[in-house]
Amino acid sequence: MATGPRDRPHFLLRDNGAAEPYRRPNRKIDPPALPQRNRQAHAQALALAVGGAVAAAEQQLAETGVTAFETRGFYLEFDLPASEGAAIDQLANRQQKMEVVAVREPEGDGGIVKASVFVPERAKNYFLNKIEQYRSTDTDKGRPRNEPLISRIETAQLASARSLFTDDAALFPPDQQLAVWWEIWLREGRREKFEAIAAALEIELRQHAIRFPEREVVLALASTVTMDRVVARSDTIAELRRAKDTPAFFKGLGGAEQRAWTDDLAGRVQVSQTAGDVAICLLDSGVRRTHPLIEPVLSIDDWHTINPAWGADDTPAWQGHGTRMAGVALYNDLIDPLASEDAVELQYRLESVRILPPGDADENRPDLYGAITGEAIARAEIQAPHRSRVVATAITSTAPSRGRASSWSASIDQLCFETDAQRLILIAAGNIRVDLSPADHLVRNDIEPLDDPAQAWNAITVGAFTNKVDVIDAPFAGYAPIAPAGELSPASRTSVTWDRQWPVKPDIVMEGGNLAHDGVNPGEPIDDLRILTTHFRPENRYFSTIGDTSSATAQAAKLAAEIMVSRPGLWPETVRALLVHSAEWTPAMAARVTACHGNKTQLQSILRRYGYGVPNLGRALLSANNDLTLMIEDDIRPFQREGSGSVKMRDMKLHLLPWPKDNLLALGAEPVEVRVTLSYFIEPNPGERGWTRRHRYASHGLRFQMKTATESVDEFRARINQAARNEEEGTPVNVGESWLLGTFRDSGSLHSDFWRGTAADLAERDAIGIYPVGGWWKEKPYLDRYNEKARYSLIVTIRAPGAAVDLYAAVETILKTEIVAQV
Repeated sequence: MATGPRDRPHFLLRDNGAAEPYRRPNRKIDPPALPQRNRQAHAQALALAVGGAVAAAEQQLAETGVTAFETRGFYLEFDLPASEGAAIDQLANRQQKMEVVAVREPEGDGGIVKASVFVPERAKNYFLNKIEQYRSTDTDKGRPRNEPLISRIETAQLASARSLFTDDAALFPPDQQLAVWWEIWLREGRREKFEAIAAALEIELRQHAIRFPEREVVLALASTVTMDRVVARSDTIAELRRAKDTPAFFKGLGGAEQRAWTDDLAGRVQVSQTAGDVAICLLDSGVRRTHPLIEPVLSIDDWHTINPAWGADDTPAWQGHGTRMAGVALYNDLIDPLASEDAVELQYRLESVRILPPGDADENRPDLYGAITGEAIARAEIQAPHRSRVVATAITSTAPSRGRASSWSASIDQLCFETDAQRLILIAAGNIRVDLSPADHLVRNDIEPLDDPAQAWNAITVGAFTNKVDVIDAPFAGYAPIAPAGELSPASRTSVTWDRQWPVKPDIVMEGGNLAHDGVNPGEPIDDLRILTTHFRPENRYFSTIGDTSSATAQAAKLAAEIMVSRPGLWPETVRALLVHSAEWTPAMAARVTACHGNKTQLQSILRRYGYGVPNLGRALLSANNDLTLMIEDDIRPFQREGSGSVKMRDMKLHLLPWPKDNLLALGAEPVEVRVTLSYFIEPNPGERGWTRRHRYASHGLRFQMKTATESVDEFRARINQAARNEEEGTPVNVGESWLLGTFRDSGSLHSDFWRGTAADLAERDAIGIYPVGGWWKEKPYLDRYNEKARYSLIVTIRAPGAAVDLYAAVETILKTEIVAQV
């Protein structure tokens, strides 16, 4: 029996979990072995290096010569073996106001980690004293005093601008006299002082700034020589990166003009009376709102720009990209509604905020697109604060991300985390901007990493796949599509090359069209293999085409908005979870998953290429008799502080599920499937400071575990507590058998996995535990976030695709009985 019709709403359970205190299992922890050193020789060499650096710093401070340089202090750069990263946190001392500001990881395995530390002048002898104690004083156990720190340091030197540069080494300016745009990551509370220094040194600053819990980011135009001077004589800078957040995306071809078709479709468009409750907000090149297929749902009040001098309208500089995005966000591929005779109901509004400049000199000047993104969203929300909103953008940086957070991606994570706003953000994965051929397909996809800011943890990152393979247009007779049906679109970027700890991206894929090739030349976009959409000059032509991750992102925005319309009040975390949870791999993708034969490394690469597949509105909203979904919205208080001491784990949540046990037991050995998706938003704290426990990017992490068939509830509790401890200590976590992804599911802030087994086995797997793992809320008590609550959404689906059984009715009866019992 196949899955029955999807005609029953998913079950929504709020505050379903029971909070239980975390109980730390007892375990003796052996500290890691320290490097073997010749104590006297190491102390002498290190004292010479540090002493020389301090003397040079004192000379620098004596030569200040600029009134704005008020702070007395300097930066030291320490070299540590890559295996001794545990010493990074020990380099800081809050009582002495010494701070680790920037860490440069080695390029490959092994090598040297370089950590820069700001040292106030009054603490200039701090490290020299530590070294002397290491040389001459023993602990009660007969070990050199301060050995855990001093033995791990190779050498030290006075820091420069290069020391604080945490970007790719190749981006550091080779010409020290050449003025370039820098992304300046300022230490907390130093912006006013830095602006005074910039004014004194005639450093040009850009208008926008971004604030994070411990950093503020600005853009400055200066030479390396000037930046060396600022680093040498002030305490303002934490790290330096190159400013590279400039917009880039694939620019498409035009399509055929058909005014009669447009008039016919416009006459069938109806706008729902409740359309104003939900909106898709496009951050792009503007939208031509006078287009007859757009005007009904884009009010002039919702037509914005971040710069009044630019206007809100779309322009030729960006080939009408915003208008083309708008058409897809409203209609998907226009071919279907144009060919139909049915009415088309638009159930949400469209909002447009122009964030791209006109085609002049401003186009090539960098800016902080994280700040611009926040400003753009604010304009829409101030105008209509009551709306639930899907924010979508296909604007990405020309510099691919490495998985690590940028100022832009961290800003997006921060915007998602602001739970007072009902907003979900979708970002395009970015497009490959080189010539592509059939031989490049998938190989090129796998080696081209996602564009910035698609690495944002909290946003939905959208890649592109394609089912468009028919070349019909006569001028292209003999051409063939590069990608076969169901495969990744040729230009879609992936996260295959990222390290394991970074989130799985893209999250989902949508139709992005294809490229055609003639067997000799590189592939090219042709209208047959693209998506029909609205043109930005309706006075001349009504239709254009669009493709790649731009069209995919617009389609995903439409799907998210339809979920919000159908289930009003759902948290953005839940809508995000439903998009991913409803996604399935196409047959072509699923075949590659099967071909992995359980090889986890290969499976991880497949997941980083396709994400979780192609979402479906029916699966996202409706259950069937033998395919039911539970949606749970709840919160947890992950941490607590014990008096004035350290912050500890506080709660976990145990969800006892309304399981149809009798029905499952009756099915016996019938194969069944369970899918679990956990979605929450983290608060970001970016900065390249070694990604040690103290300097973690995420505020907190959550994990899920499912009770096994042979565990009692008490045994399950004990296993969750052990899993939380194992995660904190970096030891393997047991997630149980028969899960497809296992611990690889735990990266990022969205976790999804698949379990397959027998119905009888599933009957006893009736509980899911949610437990916290550490983050900077826990490791940085001085920021006073340790008592915060964290929202999460948990989606659970049971499928018995071959069974003639009504699991849905059984669960419905259980829930009604529980409600009656509570009353």
